[in-house]
Amino acid sequence: MIDVTVELPVTRNTVWELLTDAQTYSRIFTGIGACDRLETIGGNPLWQVRIGTGDVGISTFSANLVVGLPGQFFELHHPVTGSLAAVRLRDGESAPDGRRPGTRITVTLFAAGRVHPVAAAASNADIADWAVAGLRRLSDVVLGAPTAVIVNGEDTPLRQRAEVARRMVSTGVLRVSGPIRSGRQLSGLARWGFNLAGGYAAGAGLTPDRTAIIDDHGQRSFGDVDDRSTALAGALADLGLGFGDAIGLLSRNHAGMVETMVAAGKLGVDVILLNAGLAARRIEDIVQQHRLRHLFVDGELDELVRYLHADIARFSTDGRSPVPGRITLDELIAGGRGDFRRPVRPGRLVVLTSGTSGSPKGARRPEPKGFATVAALMSRIPFRMNETMLIPAPLFHTWGLAALQLSTPLRATVVLPGQFDAEDTLRLVAEHEITTLVLVPTMVQRILDLPISVRARYDTSSLRIAASCGAPLSGAAVLRFMDTYGDILYNVYGSTEVSWATVATPSDLRTAPLTAGRPPLGTRIAVLDSARATLPIGATGRIYVGNHMLFDGYVNSTPPEEADGMLDTGDLGYIDADGRLYIAGRDDEMIISGGENVFPRPVEEALSYLPQVTDVAVVGVPDREFGQRLAAFVVKRDGFGLDPDMIRTYVRHRLGRFSVPRDVTFLSSLPRGETGKVLKRLLVGVPSTDTVLNESAL
Repeated sequence: MIDVTVELPVTRNTVWELLTDAQTYSRIFTGIGACDRLETIGGNPLWQVRIGTGDVGISTFSANLVVGLPGQFFELHHPVTGSLAAVRLRDGESAPDGRRPGTRITVTLFAAGRVHPVAAAASNADIADWAVAGLRRLSDVVLGAPTAVIVNGEDTPLRQRAEVARRMVSTGVLRVSGPIRSGRQLSGLARWGFNLAGGYAAGAGLTPDRTAIIDDHGQRSFGDVDDRSTALAGALADLGLGFGDAIGLLSRNHAGMVETMVAAGKLGVDVILLNAGLAARRIEDIVQQHRLRHLFVDGELDELVRYLHADIARFSTDGRSPVPGRITLDELIAGGRGDFRRPVRPGRLVVLTSGTSGSPKGARRPEPKGFATVAALMSRIPFRMNETMLIPAPLFHTWGLAALQLSTPLRATVVLPGQFDAEDTLRLVAEHEITTLVLVPTMVQRILDLPISVRARYDTSSLRIAASCGAPLSGAAVLRFMDTYGDILYNVYGSTEVSWATVATPSDLRTAPLTAGRPPLGTRIAVLDSARATLPIGATGRIYVGNHMLFDGYVNSTPPEEADGMLDTGDLGYIDADGRLYIAGRDDEMIISGGENVFPRPVEEALSYLPQVTDVAVVGVPDREFGQRLAAFVVKRDGFGLDPDMIRTYVRHRLGRFSVPRDVTFLSSLPRGETGKVLKRLLVGVPSTDTVLNESAL
């Protein structure tokens, strides 16, 4: 039996509301990865609690919340072990400012050691300190203590540079022996910079015969890519292109796409990476906005640019153009002279934002700042030298491009499939003994959706890393993937504008499947309010990120807001007591329903655990009575029964009445872009298949 008493300068009603809300516990108490309300039984909420880590073991158990006297006394029962936490609240003394009555909280813990082995090994004093620390964080949430900031080396430049150097030498990214080859490596970087051009030139200087790219048509060595891209840059110069010009690249993943990017970089020409999922009209707008001189296009995508102005020359990136006589990359390379003028700076890559809620914007990607970019990601993901990386994520997306850029200093052999297919991905893993798999979340889900018999055909034991980025992963998908393929999943949170922000390791995800993780080396994250003041740990606000890879601005749009050198991501989230970041959703996705702030993502997350659901998206819609309500779009698994009332009842028990979707629409599939993000703007206005609202479900 352990008794703890603490007095907080917070009103009793506020303490009561927070301590009887399941989500409070995972935010302010260390060691709790999740705490969710499952349902209500006999008037008592049933919570599911997840505690521990991958190293010490994970315990998941259910606890009943039993209210004695509202506002004064409640208990949490763990019926299986007989463990109990009893909480009593009384009015305490006034706060130091004399304006707020305090609250005296007494917590009695019985058989706490039965919940987890770590608790069993801890002393009573340690458990008491843990409880007091969590309760004081509750006070911080109410009083607005500015604690929601995490810095990983960003404010200690000398130590950060030393850590970068240590990692580069210890992993072999930077050679310190063999002066001739080391000189060739540094010479390539010095000539072209720490970009794709410099990376392939450095690889050619060290290991020219090592395979750099394998695609659907063949393979290229590092020496091949460097030589061919130099010849191509000369051919582009002969076409009249030079520093400050821009070209468009509309391509699937293959070596020709990479060579075009590298060649343009060497010549100082910017490359607009066109999303292969865009409509022809949208591409036409982008071509005009960016004043593109020429277009480099895959044959199968040629119809998207068929009606552009004839003055814009087209070149075939894959040699499969439907237009007779169109000049190909190979023909340009064969005639390239390779003695062009070196530009004052390398050409930049311009990535289009996803455009999930509006028109895509062109974001200029910065040139990596030395080896710090590699060191940052390696501080959270255990990449190794000279391994094989499979990138089905599109290279026109920030994550696929980042993986390609990372592959060059690692001198990785990169396998580039033209399009993603779940079974073919597993085949390529087995065939090439892939060690690193670069995915977007929809690819993770499609692999998991394969029949078990299909997944069992392929040996995936070579995989050490499966890195996903681009959209949130559901907790159900996280755990299923790791249970199937081992603890190899890394979830990267970032954006086109900030590059990376945080990385969740397998250990993070085992403890807290919904977390976005912690910042890598050289990164600072903060959760701020609307006035850009730092919020407390556990409080939801706007996520700001600072690192050396923040984008160089939009081509033709106002950049996001800044605060103390950090960029606004446009996402809302919070930091928990263990220093992990969580994403609540986009700031423009939150709705106010009946005066309550409601986010779609918790509803999506809850529904993803239903075995009948294979995919789900939730959006806000206008509502005459409540102002706004949620609408759910659900893809059912074949052969499973599910109706709107079942959806509403489930959500009401797990999340409360304001999260219950007004409309439930069943679709055969959700509209997704090429990078896997759900295009929610296309769902707004979709006629509901459940036009009659069952008010009794509310």
